[in-house]
This record gives sequence, structure tokens and C-alpha cells, in this order.
Amino acid sequence: MTEEELAEFQKLLAEQRAEYQETLRGSLESARGMELDQQRVGRLSRMDAMQSQSIVQAANRRIKKEMQQIEAALERMQNGTYGTCQSCGHEISLLRLQAIPATPDCIRCASQ
Repeated sequence: MTEEELAEFQKLLAEQRAEYQETLRGSLESARGMELDQQRVGRLSRMDAMQSQSIVQAANRRIKKEMQQIEAALERMQNGTYGTCQSCGHEISLLRLQAIPATPDCIRCASQ
């Protein structure tokens, strides 16, 4: 992988991280507005709010996991192992990295 390609992937990962951080901030702020006050809200409204809250929490967990993967990819860039499969040690194809820049595995190992 060339230095230019590496720099482009680093920029892409940093942009994704910033987008996820902004999404999490907005999600956490909207979740604060979902109070389940049983005195002021009917039973069906509470159930709907609880379901919405559950969906938001699941999305936040997914975003946090993806952010961890991005951080790990940026760390691999720092230690010189970015683009190398963590499982088998072979080079990860540029097409795979373009599709999933934070991937730690080549397509063969990821599909096993």
C-alpha cells in the first residue's frame, strides 16, 4: 500500500469517526427527552416510547462498536500493520479496504 493510499484511508476513517461521534451526541440528547413519566403518559404511549428507546439504544451500541473498530484501524496504521489480515497475516485487498476501511480481516478470513 502506498503512503498516499494510507493517508486517504486515514482521512476516511477520521471522517467516519467524526460522523459517528456527532450521531451519538444527537442520539444521547434525543434520548434524554424520552422520559417515561407514568403519570403524564398513557400506557400505549409509554410502550411506544420504550420501544423507540430500545431501538435507539441498539443503534448506539452498533455505532460504538463501529467506532471501536475505527480506533483499532487507526492504531494499526500507527504500528504499521494496517492492511494486513489479523487472522492469517496476508494483505487485505484494496477493494475490501475501500468498502470497509476499518476491517481487520481479509475476505477469506472474514467469511469463515
